[in-house]
Amino acid sequence: MAVSGLFFVAVTAIVRNLGSDMNAVQAAFIRYAFGLVLLAPVFLQIRRQRPTAKRLGLHAVRGLVHGMGVMLWFYAMARIPIAEVTALSFTAPIFTTIGAALFLGEKMHFRRIGAVLVGFGGTLVILRPGIEVIDIGAVAQVVAAPLFAASILISKKLTETDSNAMIVAMMAIFVTLVLMPPALMVWRTPTGMELFWLFMTAVMATAGHFTMTQAFRTAEITVTQPVSFLQLVWATLLGLYLFGEQPDIWTWVGGGVIVASATYIAHRETVVKGRSEPKMAEI
Repeated sequence: MAVSGLFFVAVTAIVRNLGSDMNAVQAAFIRYAFGLVLLAPVFLQIRRQRPTAKRLGLHAVRGLVHGMGVMLWFYAMARIPIAEVTALSFTAPIFTTIGAALFLGEKMHFRRIGAVLVGFGGTLVILRPGIEVIDIGAVAQVVAAPLFAASILISKKLTETDSNAMIVAMMAIFVTLVLMPPALMVWRTPTGMELFWLFMTAVMATAGHFTMTQAFRTAEITVTQPVSFLQLVWATLLGLYLFGEQPDIWTWVGGGVIVASATYIAHRETVVKGRSEPKMAEI
């Protein structure tokens, strides 16, 4: 999980390096188009699988919401410091908890509600509405978080019927299709260097998803979730040394509050799951 965090922070650094010279939608589309090339072996693996119409619809909806989230994330990366984008992205587990209660029938206990409210409080600390002018990039990242949460929830539903390879491949296909029309509307010929960096983004993101999946296979969420929050440290150091971005104290405070809230939610999910699973009889 620590390695996956480094990969994902590398993705943010590359996107930040590209800046706002290329439209965020076009950059996102090229990144996912390269992702399709990298996933060619996966397509060969699943070529005989035939999803039903209902499951295909879920894949399409997931591609739509995830694609919208990716566009907003690319836009945010070109507008606000890396540390702030990373801190605000950690609100996704909070939205996932809310969505699980609304759409998957999971119970919202008092402690979960409290953790969600605390997490939103951390977001307000970073944004400080009414005290500071909220950058449009920060708004984009806040909107992206629930979209990514919706993508996670749909993915969780799809795991009941589809393989991991199918889920990853279908997301790549539908996100690319979602991004294509708006990308063509703002298209300009990318430079060779831009194509190189966007290809590296696809490589780093794919590697990050691989190592993250491996982490989930070998350890419980309560172990991996706190480690994933090291991304905030890596992102802050990277923004400071590469781009001269000095995060203010409120980014640290708000990020800490969000991290604590998301960690608690992950812990409670594991505890509840442990209680619901049948205990092995003693031999």
